[in-house]
Amino acid sequence: MRQIANAEQEKAWNGYEGTHWARHHDRWDAVNAGFNEPLFTAAAIGARDQVLDVGCGAGHTTRLAARRAAGGRATGIDLSGPMLERARATTAQEKLTNVTFEQGDAQTHPFPPGTFDLAISRFGVMFFADPVAAFAAVRRALRPGGRTAFVCGADPESNEWLQAMTALRAHLPFGDFGAPGGPGMFSLADPQRIRTVLSAAGFTDITVTLVSGYGTWGRDADDAAALMLDSGPGRHLTGQVTPDVRDRARQALTDSLRAHEDGQGRGVRLRGTGWLVTARRAD
Repeated sequence: MRQIANAEQEKAWNGYEGTHWARHHDRWDAVNAGFNEPLFTAAAIGARDQVLDVGCGAGHTTRLAARRAAGGRATGIDLSGPMLERARATTAQEKLTNVTFEQGDAQTHPFPPGTFDLAISRFGVMFFADPVAAFAAVRRALRPGGRTAFVCGADPESNEWLQAMTALRAHLPFGDFGAPGGPGMFSLADPQRIRTVLSAAGFTDITVTLVSGYGTWGRDADDAAALMLDSGPGRHLTGQVTPDVRDRARQALTDSLRAHEDGQGRGVRLRGTGWLVTARRAD
């Protein structure tokens, strides 16, 4: 039986949110694609490395890691059954044989100790119920001298997608989007907290670097607004108001996104920021 430390996140990612992301996996990969290059440059995956991808979702970054570790293996772990089903199907279609996916909570998952050379993540480590315990579990899964490289959410105000969504404040119970704390998309937005958590979890040589990247959110403003509002958080907000208010909110968000239409056929492109973090297992 899988041990789950964060039941709320498990419910979300095995319910509507996970199904939505699995169905639109290619679109969410396009949203986050701008962070692939800095992540994999920092990861410096070797040809025979054993790689753990934490919060792998539909497995795009796991497959990228597997191609770099052609003589090794990439293992993805995620809470979401729907997303892992999509990950396995896509991996089979791409005929990759050095990829494994496991469903579980990385905080409590019984990884064989000292198995992996490297742990990576692209926006998958911000949702732990106890981040110190979770990163300690990842550290134990690494061999002596093993490394981690991941990207997590930085300052919310520096993300253009969130700036665009402030257009909803006049219509929806918007609240505070992911203030530093946890768990949530900006739970590690404070770089000092990152250092504190990783040090307590048994990591050393910690570096935290601000990176940015552009993501494609839709063909046009209408398409991008639909993706945002049909995701779990957007659906939660629009579900609290009447249909006419919901329509006004969608129109306000669409209008806000017009300024980000590329004009060169590349759709709506929004700049995001994140912390690129590297560290080494302390031995």
